[in-house]
Amino acid sequence: MTKAIKTIRKHAGEETIEAALILGSGLSDIGDLLADKVTIPFEELKGFPSGGVSGHGKDLIVGMLGGKRIAVLTGRQHYYEHGNAAAMRPALEAMAELGAKTLMLTNSAGSLDPEVRPGDLMLLSDHINYAGMNPLIGEESDARFVNMVDAYDPGLRAKTHEIGARMDIGLKDGVYLWYSGPSFETPAEIQMAIRLGANAVGMSTAPEVILGRFLGLKVWACSSITNMGAGLMKGEEISHTQTKQMAKLGAEKLKRLIPALVEEI
Repeated sequence: MTKAIKTIRKHAGEETIEAALILGSGLSDIGDLLADKVTIPFEELKGFPSGGVSGHGKDLIVGMLGGKRIAVLTGRQHYYEHGNAAAMRPALEAMAELGAKTLMLTNSAGSLDPEVRPGDLMLLSDHINYAGMNPLIGEESDARFVNMVDAYDPGLRAKTHEIGARMDIGLKDGVYLWYSGPSFETPAEIQMAIRLGANAVGMSTAPEVILGRFLGLKVWACSSITNMGAGLMKGEEISHTQTKQMAKLGAEKLKRLIPALVEEI
C-alpha cells in the first residue's frame, strides 16, 4: 500500500470510492458540490499533482455526490509543466486502488467547430495524440499495449446525452486533439488540426485517458469550451485569463450534469 493511500484512508476512511473526477482549468468549484466531504491537500499525498497552474485546485476531496462516494482531484499536472506525460499516473493508480471503476475528466478547450462556441460543452468521443508523448513509455509489462477503441466509454456518453436533453444542456460529441502547450496553437496549427479531424484542442486529458484505460477504468471526458481556435474568431485575444473566465460558464452546466451522471454510474 502506498503512502498516499494510507493518508487518504486515514483522513477519509476505508470505504471504497466508485469514481474519480479530475477537474480542469477554472472548474475547481465543482468540488464544492460534494457532501460529507474530506479535503486533503495534494502536498500531503506523495505522487499527486505538484504543479502551480493558476485556475487549478490543489486538493483531493472525498465525499458524496449523486448518491455515490467519489474522489475529486481539483486540479491536475500537465505535460508542459515538467515534460512528464505520466505525471498523473501515481494519483490515478491510487484512485483505482481505492476502488474507482470510472474515471471522469473535465478540461477547458478551444473549439474548432463553428457550432460549438465559448460557454458550450463538448463531450469527447475520441482523441488525437498530436503531442506524441505517451504516459506508458517505460512500462515493461504487456499491459502497456492498451486497446484505445472506445476509450471514451460509449455507454457513459449515451447516458450523458440523455441527461443533457432532459436538462436542456446542449451537447455535441467531438474529437479532442492534445497539444502539449504551454504556448497556444498557431492559426496554421489550428487549420492542421481541423484537417486531421479534430473538433477541439487542449493541453491535457489524453494522457489521463490512456492511463485510465491501462488501469481498466471506464473513461468519460467533457470539455468546457472557453475560446475558438486561433484565427477562427475575428478579434479574439486568446489567453489563460480568458480560459479561466470563460470556464465559469461551462462549470455552471457541469455542476448540473455531473451529479446526474454519477447517479447512473
